[in-house]
Amino acid sequence: MADLQSRIEELWSRAGALGPTDTGALAVVTEAIDLLDRGEARVAEVDPVTDQVVVHQWLKQAILLLFRLRSMETTEVGPFEFADKLPLKRNYAASGVRVVPGASARWGSYLGSGVICMPSYVNIGARVGAGTMVDTWATVGSCAQIGEQVHLSGGVGIGGVLEPAQAAPVVIEDEVMIGSRCMITQGARVGRGAVVGEGTILNPSIPVIDTETGEELSRGHVPAWCVAVQASRRRAFPGGEFFLPCVLVIKRLTEGQRHDKAQLNDILRAHGVST
Repeated sequence: MADLQSRIEELWSRAGALGPTDTGALAVVTEAIDLLDRGEARVAEVDPVTDQVVVHQWLKQAILLLFRLRSMETTEVGPFEFADKLPLKRNYAASGVRVVPGASARWGSYLGSGVICMPSYVNIGARVGAGTMVDTWATVGSCAQIGEQVHLSGGVGIGGVLEPAQAAPVVIEDEVMIGSRCMITQGARVGRGAVVGEGTILNPSIPVIDTETGEELSRGHVPAWCVAVQASRRRAFPGGEFFLPCVLVIKRLTEGQRHDKAQLNDILRAHGVST
């Protein structure tokens, strides 16, 4: 893989001179995208030692090169017509993946065994771990990293982060539950086992606050094994006082605690919110 990385980096150094006629370059890039598609490589991962997100820039570069090297193609499916540069994923049954009508995933994304995609969309470079549910009208943006046994509820928007190549994508760790209509974008992160209440907006500019201590824990990072919900806090400006969004950690969960829906609803009702 190191040799492939060096070849991609060399192509990236002269990307401006490349185009659809460069079939040799396309073959190299296709090799890298196939690795992503099969789950043998990934754009980003959490380093178990430092707990930091590590981005493999050369794979992002491969994706960006792909759009430069492929030509537009028209595809017809029944009465529908599409015009794009990339094909969709194939061979779902062999991968142990369930994809219902209305769902689509682009070639270069990875869906682990046991993934269920209701009518939804998964973009190139994204990785969806085994046993995860991508529910109705949820979107998983380019290069987003979704863990195993995650539930992305209806209408959830997981933002894509493709450029710049060094930017960290959204990371949703294992066993997370993301409530309906949440928007997780711009490289935000949700720790393992967390529950994020409906309608929560999370990005690296939004503070995450512990309600027990009032401490600002981070910006754009919901910690592991907690329940977090959307809120707002008052801020003074020259033109008056206004409310800006924040995320509140309202309960800590026991590590490994399963997400019992009835219990979670009791927790959230006590605070006037729901999943």
